[in-house]
Amino acid sequence: MITAKAPGKLYIAGEYAIVEPGSPAIIVAIDQFVTVTIKESKETGSISSEQYQENSLSWHRRGNKIIFDNRDNPFHYILSAIRLTELYAQSIGKQMVNYHVNIDSDLDSTDGKKYGLGSSAAVTVATVKALSLFYNLKLTDDSLFKLASMAHLDVQGNGSLGDIAASVYGGWIAYHSFDRDWLRIMRQDTPLVDLLVMSWPMLSIERLEQPHDLELLIGWTGSPASTSIFVDKMALFKGKQKSTYLKFLEDSKKCVNAMIKGFERNDSAMIQKEVTHNRLILQQLAHASQIVIETAALTALCDLSESQHAAAKTSGAGGGDCGIALATSKTNRSALFNDWLNNAIQPLDIKVTLLN
Repeated sequence: MITAKAPGKLYIAGEYAIVEPGSPAIIVAIDQFVTVTIKESKETGSISSEQYQENSLSWHRRGNKIIFDNRDNPFHYILSAIRLTELYAQSIGKQMVNYHVNIDSDLDSTDGKKYGLGSSAAVTVATVKALSLFYNLKLTDDSLFKLASMAHLDVQGNGSLGDIAASVYGGWIAYHSFDRDWLRIMRQDTPLVDLLVMSWPMLSIERLEQPHDLELLIGWTGSPASTSIFVDKMALFKGKQKSTYLKFLEDSKKCVNAMIKGFERNDSAMIQKEVTHNRLILQQLAHASQIVIETAALTALCDLSESQHAAAKTSGAGGGDCGIALATSKTNRSALFNDWLNNAIQPLDIKVTLLN
């Protein structure tokens, strides 16, 4: 039996701009995981989940091809990860077998609440990682990222893949998104084994060191949001107001790069300053695009945080889900959490996680 896990993520800065190739963002991996277990089967294979026990999926093989008995299922990212990983495994001479896949996730609450912590990316990464161990593929982190990114894109069709990077590399990372148009063209006639070892244009993933006096605090607003829908809306805005959008990209790039320097210099005050700056940039984008990024609950989360000397902003696409606050020794955490609770904002007991 093989077990692998991958963490969820939260964006610290660079949202929306990160969908453009070469644009930077800062992302963290969190200590809430998706765990994938694989056990070889002599007959049919299956996929099941602790969270979706009523929707288990059975399959069998016709040669090396997997044939599903039930196509109406919630496991699209898992199926995409299986398809691509097995395609790679076959390309290096591995023999396909049947197996049972079981999924368990910490990323949503026990009563089904969605926190927006990147569960689709984490389950994709964990599935590829588990199959890599199962078939003894010896994937590097870079190859794992690339394979999981392609599997995720095949389902979602858009996005920066920064959440995949966080799930693969862990900790705090500075991420520059790659040219997805280039990848789409290259995939038409480039063997998968070659794609995994070649450089991808504009892709950069750098681990950052968290200053000792800086702590990430996370609050959940109780309202879920759809990242892919918000990204689609932003694409329409980009087409209608290109000059405004390009200014946003430049402002975001300068801000995030300054924040990265703050990490490199171990300067918490500089990081906090740029978090506040990034919030302003996103507010300006929301006003220009008429997209509600910072809801009333997220505004309360940020304003209450600032009153306790913590820099705060939305995380991810906004419109709900989580907000983040970066606290230092000047921050009264107990008072801040009480303020959040009094405004129906739930503090989450979540920390940044480092991976080997």
